[in-house]
Amino acid sequence: MKFGKVEDPGSIDFTLPPDHPQTKEVLQNFAPQSFNNVSIGCAKWNRKDLKNFYPRGTKEELTYYSTQFNSIELNATFYRIWPVEQFQNWRDKTGDDFKFFPKVPRLISHIKRLANADELVTDYTANLLGLEQKLGMVFLQMPENFQTKWMERLPEFFKKWPREIPLAFEVRHQDWHQDEAVSDELNSILKEYNIANVITDSAGRRDLLHMRLTSDTAFIRYNGANHDSDYTRLDDWVDRLEDWYDQGLKNVYFFVHQNLEEASPLLSAHFIKKMNERFNLSIKIPQTLNK
Repeated sequence: MKFGKVEDPGSIDFTLPPDHPQTKEVLQNFAPQSFNNVSIGCAKWNRKDLKNFYPRGTKEELTYYSTQFNSIELNATFYRIWPVEQFQNWRDKTGDDFKFFPKVPRLISHIKRLANADELVTDYTANLLGLEQKLGMVFLQMPENFQTKWMERLPEFFKKWPREIPLAFEVRHQDWHQDEAVSDELNSILKEYNIANVITDSAGRRDLLHMRLTSDTAFIRYNGANHDSDYTRLDDWVDRLEDWYDQGLKNVYFFVHQNLEEASPLLSAHFIKKMNERFNLSIKIPQTLNK
């Protein structure tokens, strides 16, 4: 079973929980009513995953994808450390305003579990710079069995992370957000090193909706359930982002996943349309769908 998947999505209460008080405390440090960046996209650009998205005859999937979206959550970097030439190749296949949000390789997060990974981080981040101005925010996702007993690894890892490369952090073991003392310590570390606290919206893991921002950035990984509720859930996110916008939110990085990824462009298009209407944005809405 895929992460967060449930047999009956209709039985889940998808109501977004209230904000943690920390969110207001963090956002009040920033001037309201202005976004710096709003990036919305899918997790993959592969034709097999995004079935019926690409027009017949499309040869360069990434190039076409970048004409329809302004960003991609780059999961390909999770599986290996790519050479700088590959990042340059991805960079050159996309439009001027396109952004990549690469995932930290599993060798660092899942195998090394952040320990003794200095050389790997150096290699990975040096190669990332091949994206140049198209590098958005990197995100570090820990495995579900990464427990709170390894808390001391976080500041040691974050202090060595290059400050010029923005980073978001995601933990999945339930104790990180359900144990108040642990959550407080985690968030203190993230705020100290200016690391965004990833929010994951998934049917089967409602505990990951901590609604606790650590910076002026909301990095949201939205896992649809291939259910009618996917659209109303997205509408609820527009409302919540408006609340945060009014308090000083500067950056929104929102990436749509699905158990059946072919629906991701449709959901993304819906969300982009709603965001444009609510915030007077002009983000391109994917037009070539279901061809």
